[in-house]
Amino acid sequence: MESSRPKKGRNWYSAMGILFIVIGAIVMVRNVLIWSPDFVLDFLLNSEITNEKISVGMFVFGGFLLFLGFRKKVV
Repeated sequence: MESSRPKKGRNWYSAMGILFIVIGAIVMVRNVLIWSPDFVLDFLLNSEITNEKISVGMFVFGGFLLFLGFRKKVV
């Protein structure tokens, strides 16, 4: 028997959002462990495109996908 309650957030968008956030977190933790938090902050704030900025973009894109996953009803 199925529950009459709809399962929000169990679709492709939310799964991909979680994936992007987890991968971004793994990259940031790896960089902090390899370098130091000071270097990671310097890499994040300089004017070049770096791995840390891509990771922040992955967090933002993952959050956007999670928002779509909880908002949009996929048939």
